[in-house]
Amino acid sequence: MPNIVLDRRTLNRALLDRQLLLERSEMSALDAIEHLVGMQSQAPDAPYVGLWTRLKRFSFAELAGLMTERRAVRLVLMRGTVHLVSASDALALRPVMQPMLDRQFRSSTWAPGMRSVDREELVAAGRMLVGERARNPAELRAALGEWWPEADPGSLVNALRNWIPLVQMPPRGVWGKGGQPVYVTVEEWLGRAVQSPDPETVVRRYLGAFGPAGVADLQKWSGLTGLRQVVAGLGLRTYRDDQGRVLYDLPDAGLPDPDTPVPARFVADFDNLVLSHADRSRILGEVAPGRVMTANGIVRGTVLVDGFVSGTWKFERRRGEAAVLVEPFGRLGIADREALEAEGSRLLAATDPQAPAHAVRFTGS
Repeated sequence: MPNIVLDRRTLNRALLDRQLLLERSEMSALDAIEHLVGMQSQAPDAPYVGLWTRLKRFSFAELAGLMTERRAVRLVLMRGTVHLVSASDALALRPVMQPMLDRQFRSSTWAPGMRSVDREELVAAGRMLVGERARNPAELRAALGEWWPEADPGSLVNALRNWIPLVQMPPRGVWGKGGQPVYVTVEEWLGRAVQSPDPETVVRRYLGAFGPAGVADLQKWSGLTGLRQVVAGLGLRTYRDDQGRVLYDLPDAGLPDPDTPVPARFVADFDNLVLSHADRSRILGEVAPGRVMTANGIVRGTVLVDGFVSGTWKFERRRGEAAVLVEPFGRLGIADREALEAEGSRLLAATDPQAPAHAVRFTGS
């Protein structure tokens, strides 16, 4: 049993350091996306805020260019959710996640809608359709429904999302553009084949972005199971948390001073910062997860005060004004409130530079 115990504050500062949130990083957007092992992108605009919060010189046009230039893509990966990743990571991560995606679909509410459908035949049909031209979900439902009239069309399309690495093409995910998902295979979009699965490298990279962490944390982030044996063979450094759970880390990874000050931060909705550990107290503190994550799968944007989640936030745009609404979970001190006001104003200057007026408002406090 490891004899070094890491308390909550130490784990908090380690997580923030590796998430580029102790201080903004000089990294490029692409390097940051790779360092973070991707960014959840259920809300297509969320990675823009996520990178702005983490990087010194990030511009929204930089990320938009990465996607239109096919250097970054959005597709289903960890936990069966849409992630923004680099082109190389799309080819490396998808094979590792495929067993989880297969298992996820088998247990989903979509599976009964296509019991009579042969997987290989559906995959071949799906690849043929998106190989002819990029197609949106409605087009896929219509085409596949003609071939399998006894099946639920929605189930057929959701099966393809799990069974084939489908990229959501731009302009979906491009700031200020939007648009519905339009699919093409990652191999077609990037002109390269997916790689052989390498779970050991994925484990090491997770620890580099989220560690120290336990096996349960790693499995929560990825959705994979059976990782204990993978972790055991990597020669990792071990700690314990204050509940006695074993935590693993890269042998040469350092830990920041737990008293390191942390500036006020606006964390994007659906950010992996709050989703990637089984025990989320290292970032939520005493805040109940339900205050951030709703029953219907919405993950709210959060504000950090002294490094811990201390409230939620959202944009409000109306009547010529762009505003950030902050809902604290408790009473804020004057200094913390002023820091959030200043940071919120900087955020609005980046997201809504043309708005006639900006405002940062506090609600419920």
